[in-house]
Amino acid sequence: MTKFKPCIDLHDGKVKQIVGGSLTDDGKGLRENFTSDKAPADFANLYQSNHLTGGHIIQLGAGNKEAALSALAAWESGMQLGGGVTVENAAGWLEAGASHVIVTSWLFSPEGNFLKERLKLLAEEIGKENLVVDLSCRRTDQGWTVAMNRWQTLTDLHITEATLDDIAEYCDEYLVHAADVEGLCGGIDLELVEYLGNWGKLPMTYAGGAATLDDVKLTHQHSDGKVDITVGSALDIFGGSGMTLDELIEWNQQT
Repeated sequence: MTKFKPCIDLHDGKVKQIVGGSLTDDGKGLRENFTSDKAPADFANLYQSNHLTGGHIIQLGAGNKEAALSALAAWESGMQLGGGVTVENAAGWLEAGASHVIVTSWLFSPEGNFLKERLKLLAEEIGKENLVVDLSCRRTDQGWTVAMNRWQTLTDLHITEATLDDIAEYCDEYLVHAADVEGLCGGIDLELVEYLGNWGKLPMTYAGGAATLDDVKLTHQHSDGKVDITVGSALDIFGGSGMTLDELIEWNQQT
């Protein structure tokens, strides 16, 4: 069954919800949907108290390390950590309390070429059971193409069954942000959800565009319950009006 997975998105040390495609290196054009006055640890405590497991903390750029560490400390081994993860710091994040580390950009050259040897190295260093690969993507002529550097740079890696099979040898889960709809609350990329569900060989979480509880139900229906979903800007705790955390907790309690 599709489950709701919580998130803590960090930007400039604060919990925020942003429009995914607007996050650039120079910060110009950034579109923020929500900035919280609560500490990241407050959200981790909230998720822990409601048994919302398998969520993720994402550092959107620099200046988020202390905020991330505080959230991890609030719920040790309760959440995954992504953003800036490399082979040099991955073990440190696990020691700091992350259940898994999430990696994207480090798996590619600056030009966007997939470096499989880095994936193998990271899996050997920390164990594939502690690794989540983020295949966040944009729609292209090839279907969906993985994007790195806060979703600004298209890579040479496309989401296909062969890609999913290949990378699955080295990780425990997938996280897939649909960057084109991230933060817009305009509905999920249903075609992508269905494609991921049809593959369905590893646990995976989809993110992007969820507007109401109907989108959670659609994810369940079109992935045959094989794809979980995270909800950001539409959620009441992030200033949204599309659905409440209580609704999602109730959804997760269905078995």
